[in-house]
Amino acid sequence: MAESSGVAKTLTFVKVRARLGMRRSVMSIPRAAMMSVVAVAAFYVAEFALGHQGPLFAATSAIIALGFSRDSRLRRVLEVGIGCTLGIAIGDSLLHWLGSGIWQAALVMFISILLARFLDSGAIFTTQLAMQSLLVVLLPVPAGGPFTRSLDAVVGGVFALLATFLVSRDPRRQPREDLLLVLGELAAVLRECAAALAYNDATTAWHALVRARGIQPRIDAMRAGLRGSREVARLSPLYRRHLDEVEGLTVTMERVDFAFRSSRVLARRLTSAITNAALSDTGQDHLAEVIGDAAAAVEELAAALSDPRSSGGSLHHVRDTLAVVATRLHPSRLDITRIEGQTVVLLFRTLMVDLLEIARMDPTEARDLMPRL
Repeated sequence: MAESSGVAKTLTFVKVRARLGMRRSVMSIPRAAMMSVVAVAAFYVAEFALGHQGPLFAATSAIIALGFSRDSRLRRVLEVGIGCTLGIAIGDSLLHWLGSGIWQAALVMFISILLARFLDSGAIFTTQLAMQSLLVVLLPVPAGGPFTRSLDAVVGGVFALLATFLVSRDPRRQPREDLLLVLGELAAVLRECAAALAYNDATTAWHALVRARGIQPRIDAMRAGLRGSREVARLSPLYRRHLDEVEGLTVTMERVDFAFRSSRVLARRLTSAITNAALSDTGQDHLAEVIGDAAAAVEELAAALSDPRSSGGSLHHVRDTLAVVATRLHPSRLDITRIEGQTVVLLFRTLMVDLLEIARMDPTEARDLMPRL
């Protein structure tokens, strides 16, 4: 029985991995095709137009610069090009003074890595600088001189940039999808907080806290990806007209980050308040109601911000809904009298200001909506 169970678990694991792998492969077809074409084109130009023999670094730098990372592609191109150039310069200089050999290669690598870390924190920059230094010491100098590799890297980077700015998809698309995802998670966190109050269950509030913490790495990755979207909108002639909108999405994602931080504080305090019975039954019901209303508004907000076809009226409706919730956030109106319960209300007020700002309301106006304490 135990053996059969183990085999079943293994088969299930393999099926899930295969399904996820197939999905990733299908979604990667456009990027893979672009990387393949750009890498071969860079190699061809470096070999036949510039006369370089076997310009592998033209192809590899194009692949690295395009890649599947969400980080800034312009930064990757610069890291590849500058790393190659500095690495070759350092390797060639040390080769002149130390000569070639195994111990010289180890010393060059060690010095190059430390210098790269001193100059920049980028992983690609460190890798390129160290690799180029090592290759200069270990491999014969190309026919065109050691810096032909640097020129090859520049060619690959230029091709990658051209592909990014001329072939890339709409820079607003990914941020919109990101907003739909993270705001959906925020709504789920608020619904769990409301359920914790409705059922007097501190464990559910703790689960909301864990959920809110778990989304932070994804938010950080999304904000990093927005840097690439801004570069495309700023430099691509096809999408330059969308720069203001992309900048607005960047500001919105920053406020979403603030809202998640506020939600974590709220969920943590709510866990304590429920455990210590700091809220009356009536107070819990009222607070659960307003948090549930806020969760529903956040779901509408996600749809309004992520759908390019949504009208300004949708966002206006969301603001009105959130404003109604905000005007109720006074401890006495919610029948909350104990200090710990009042603290929960104050923390929720902070989160509501964040949500109103995400809905494009002026911060001062959002704070003025809150009842005076």
